[in-house]
Amino acid sequence: MSYTLKVDATKWRDHLSAMNEATKRTTGANIVGVVKGNGYGFGQSLLAGEADRLGLATVAVGTVFEISDVLAGFYGDVIVLEPFEPRDTAAATAWWMAGQRHDASRIVRTVASEAALRALIDGPGAVRILLEAKTSMHRFGFGEADLLRLLADPAVRGALSSGHAQVLGLSLHLPVAQPADEVSIHGVANGTARVREVTRWAGLWQAETAVWSGSHAPASTVWLSHLDDAELAAVARTADELAIRARIGTRLWLGKRAALTASGTVLAVHPLPNGSHVGYQQRTGPKDSTLVVVSGGTAHGIGLSAPTPAASLRQRAVTAGTGVLDAAGRALSPFSWAGKQRWFAEPPHQHHSMLWLPRGCVIPAVGDVFPAEVRFTTSRFDAVLGLD
Repeated sequence: MSYTLKVDATKWRDHLSAMNEATKRTTGANIVGVVKGNGYGFGQSLLAGEADRLGLATVAVGTVFEISDVLAGFYGDVIVLEPFEPRDTAAATAWWMAGQRHDASRIVRTVASEAALRALIDGPGAVRILLEAKTSMHRFGFGEADLLRLLADPAVRGALSSGHAQVLGLSLHLPVAQPADEVSIHGVANGTARVREVTRWAGLWQAETAVWSGSHAPASTVWLSHLDDAELAAVARTADELAIRARIGTRLWLGKRAALTASGTVLAVHPLPNGSHVGYQQRTGPKDSTLVVVSGGTAHGIGLSAPTPAASLRQRAVTAGTGVLDAAGRALSPFSWAGKQRWFAEPPHQHHSMLWLPRGCVIPAVGDVFPAEVRFTTSRFDAVLGLD
């Protein structure tokens, strides 16, 4: 039984190279490949190898718990996006273990609080860090006043000047939608709201780093997430005295969806008489229908979904319609056969899904595959094919 992701290696890798070259032309540096979570369905180890093949100098993971698999297949620097927090005891233990098992000089911590920064400058061993600014995401980060105050603090300046803490730049994590909070971009007139927000922070960082001197001064670099190509170009034109590093995940790895095919294998086919009860819940199906068992279940991400943002009338209508069908015990699977999306016979099992095919439909054979339209960031495949 196998639930697989098949990759057209030539198309996919051509897309990766083209994206990296376009970003390099715009920003002067390679992409920072984001390989967090489930590795966008490919797996983190595989993407680490692809990042190395692409010649990337830096990748980013989500948490400290994801470091080991990536370091094993990648030979550059690894940024941990979740801010270092010494009061998170499980993560603090993982950080200590990472320092014992791996080359600490390749690991970059994100720092978003005064407590975390002081813990690092008071701790043993040199560290490499990014300081995260609080953007309109309002998730993590320093406000402008707090950032400037800490950089002026004698203890912090001493740690930076001695090289005990090396600041690789300012990290900005922007929302996917354009920011609505105009307070954060007051006084900057040009570009999209994201561009204006980055421009404001870039100006502050440029002014702050310009007054430092010595070999251990904070890097005049801004690290950005969720800007498109046009926005990166606009920031590069405006903040021309700063280095720009673009962190990209979804657009990089999943930007060529035509090269990616998820599918489940047909494991069993059961033509059933009317009124047959099937599955854990013993439900009945349509008249003269065929029950097909396909590999791919909740352990693979089938049937799992995030809450919808419901930002438009259409999205709300779709959500409402789906809710009505769910209440009636009917749900469309992500699997297709003979050009149509097919209905679940019941909620997917851990490793399999049971589907109904109506009377008159072409009947598959065991070993045939059903393509699946799925969300890759919640998918786990038994095998990724085509990249050997």
